[in-house]
Amino acid sequence: MAFKCQRESWLQQFTTRVVSCCPAELSTETGGKKEILQGYHVILEDTILFPEGGGQPDDRGFINDTPVLRVTRQGPDALHFIQMPLEPGSEVQLVLDWNRRFDHMQQHSGQHLITALADLMFGFKTTSWELGRLRSTIELDTPSMAADQVAALEQSVNEKIRARVPVVVRELAVGDPDIELVRSRGLPDDHTGPVRIISIEGIDANMCCGTHVSNLSDLQVRYWGRLGHCSPRFEALD
Repeated sequence: MAFKCQRESWLQQFTTRVVSCCPAELSTETGGKKEILQGYHVILEDTILFPEGGGQPDDRGFINDTPVLRVTRQGPDALHFIQMPLEPGSEVQLVLDWNRRFDHMQQHSGQHLITALADLMFGFKTTSWELGRLRSTIELDTPSMAADQVAALEQSVNEKIRARVPVVVRELAVGDPDIELVRSRGLPDDHTGPVRIISIEGIDANMCCGTHVSNLSDLQVRYWGRLGHCSPRFEALD
């Protein structure tokens, strides 16, 4: 699996062709009210819209002027749910919801950095993580963290960000011996194509299907209505 969104994560518009368009349903929930939407699953020759996977939610955007409401992976294909049929073989223009994507890229690369440093500094392994709308949650295999450990981890993360450490994406063939040298939870049963390795230079190499920034300096904090110095914050949960 190597879609255009994984090979060029900064690309925001893309022209491709429709491979197939089949009737489909989408289950949604808004304010506790469930609804079944009628629409179509569209498969494209390639896509810049990331299908959910690896802990990262799917992208949003448009195919021509039609909103894409969900993107999921099915084997080697990305299924785009829309409510307007498209003609197979027709050329279409994809436009990415960049604000949503960039937020996901920042959070995902930030998780890789925190996970790697928590392991290197204290031997704490990441057991799970969740990318949320307002914050990411990373669960470590330790019952607690001392205040000085939290402060040291926060300081190290910020040092790496200020050092502008590159984040490099490589694609390796299945069976390449280099794959054995990286952190991994294994490949999904329906995986096809090359294996993606996300490397934070000198810090971490991790098997991952998600989209990432190209440099740790891209992990800046957003400013909500004012300017000032900000840094990543950590909370230790008992």
